[in-house]
Amino acid sequence: MTILCVRFQLPPAGEAALPGLLGLLEDFTPVVQALPPDGALADLRGAERYFGRDAVELASVIRVRALAHHGVDCVIGAGPGPMLARVALGDARPGVTCAVPEEPDAIAQFLAGKPVAALPGVGAASARTLCEYGLDTLGLVAAAPLSTLQRLIGAKAGRELREKARGIDRGRVVPNAVSRSLAAERPFTRDELDPDRHRRALLSAAEELGSRLRALDKVCRTLTLTVRYADRSSTTRSRTLKEPTAHSPALTRAAYDMYEVLGLQRARVRALALRAEGLDPAEQASYQLTFDPLDEKARRIEEVADRARAKFGPHAVMPGSLAA
Repeated sequence: MTILCVRFQLPPAGEAALPGLLGLLEDFTPVVQALPPDGALADLRGAERYFGRDAVELASVIRVRALAHHGVDCVIGAGPGPMLARVALGDARPGVTCAVPEEPDAIAQFLAGKPVAALPGVGAASARTLCEYGLDTLGLVAAAPLSTLQRLIGAKAGRELREKARGIDRGRVVPNAVSRSLAAERPFTRDELDPDRHRRALLSAAEELGSRLRALDKVCRTLTLTVRYADRSSTTRSRTLKEPTAHSPALTRAAYDMYEVLGLQRARVRALALRAEGLDPAEQASYQLTFDPLDEKARRIEEVADRARAKFGPHAVMPGSLAA
């Protein structure tokens, strides 16, 4: 096992601790890929040779250091590749690292009984389609004819799904910088069931992200929504925007769309977080003219509101639904 997938058990509104925790991983290897809002992948091939310990032993050291230095526990999955490490994370628990063996037969046995949704990149729609045709476990998917999978979910997706179900992991850990993103989290004082309060939290987070992006003269290409539930589980969805933007209404619409697709209904939500990713200089971004006077008016109002907030504070101007 050479790859670790680590999920830090951050407290509500504790995402600001992620850069420091990534630095802890970088003490062992420079090949660390952030998985906001609370996770990371780490390639320990060089670290295993340098420290003379395998990945599972190093995972124990990382867990102890995270608790000692940051007061944060973590769950860790280990595997020969990033995909397998992420699947192993689903079976891990605090204090015990779940490790996938490297032997092909052992990998196949580990994956066989897991639901198709356990694979990274398999969304709810694809999982639902596969389950309707009786392909509800990775073992059944691995044994299905390639032509059947391609007919159900598409040529490329079907081929990739079959490879992953058979334990073929072509992924790699790509070092990235968590600073190339901005996050805004809205924890609730109690587990919240009201969809209207969920939407107001998303509106508030989108307004904050838009204001911070414009203050930095940045635009974002991707928006990620993370929903944390009462049982400490979470759901994360990402959307690539039609065009890079820092326009708060555009960010709000994207956040609402991702929220509606989840169909949470009576879910007990503990916190909502939005992350703007793929940041680029605003001067390099293109903007599609709409010739819509309402859109132009909204952008002019946004500029005035930004100036007012810069002078009188962040709460000087805000949407009416947030005024209370």
